[in-house]
Amino acid sequence: MPETKNLIIIGSGPAGYTAGIYASRAQLKPILFTGEEPGGQLTWTTEVENYPGFPEGVQGPKLMQEFRKQAEKFGTEIIDAKVDKVDFRVRPFKVWSADKEYQSRAIIIATGASANWIGLPNETRLKGHGVSSCATCDGFFFKDKDVVVVGGGDVALEDANFLTKVTKSVKIIHRRDCLRGSEFLQKRARENKKISFVWNSEVVDVLGEKKVSGVRVKNNQTNEES
Repeated sequence: MPETKNLIIIGSGPAGYTAGIYASRAQLKPILFTGEEPGGQLTWTTEVENYPGFPEGVQGPKLMQEFRKQAEKFGTEIIDAKVDKVDFRVRPFKVWSADKEYQSRAIIIATGASANWIGLPNETRLKGHGVSSCATCDGFFFKDKDVVVVGGGDVALEDANFLTKVTKSVKIIHRRDCLRGSEFLQKRARENKKISFVWNSEVVDVLGEKKVSGVRVKNNQTNEES
C-alpha cells in the first residue's frame, strides 16, 4: 500500500504552484502533478503585462519557470506527468498516474483552463497542420502567411498581436460587432496595421486536405457565406 501523503496538487499553473509554495512552507510535503501542459496557459503567452512586480512585463514561460523553481525550493515534489484517474469517495483520497497509485489526505485541483475549440470536424483533423491554439508555440510555422484568429477576447487579441510579428496579415473573425477583450488590448489591435476585423461572423468550416488552405465564414446577420 502506498504511503499516505498530506497533500496532492493537480495542475501546474499559477494556482497550482502557489499552492505548492504555501503547502511546502507549512511542512506538508506536497506532491504536484504538472499535467500535459506544464506551466498552464501562461506558457503560451509572450509578454505578461498585468502581473504585479513586473512593471516592464515578463515573458510567460519565464514567469512559470520561476514559479516552479520557488515551489521546488521549499520542498514541493513535482512529477511531470498527468493524473489518469481519481477516487475521492473515501479518505485517504487516491490518484493514479502512469499506472502508479498515490494516496493523500487532501487534494487541490488546479487544472485551470484549456483552449476553446470551435468543434468542427475539419478543425480536429487539421490540428497541427495549420490549426493551432498556441500562437507563441506555432507562430513560426505561419511566417509570411495570411492567418485567421477566431474570437474577440483577451487571448484572441494577444495572439493576433503576437502573430503580426511573423505573419503577413491577421484577420480577426468575431461573432459579435464588438470585442470582449480589455480596452488596452483592443486599442493595440485596432492600431496594428496588419490586423483587420470580420464582424458578426463565424467560421463554419476549415478548408484543406493535408493542410489548411482557408476557412469558410458565415455572417450571422445575413447568413451569407464566403
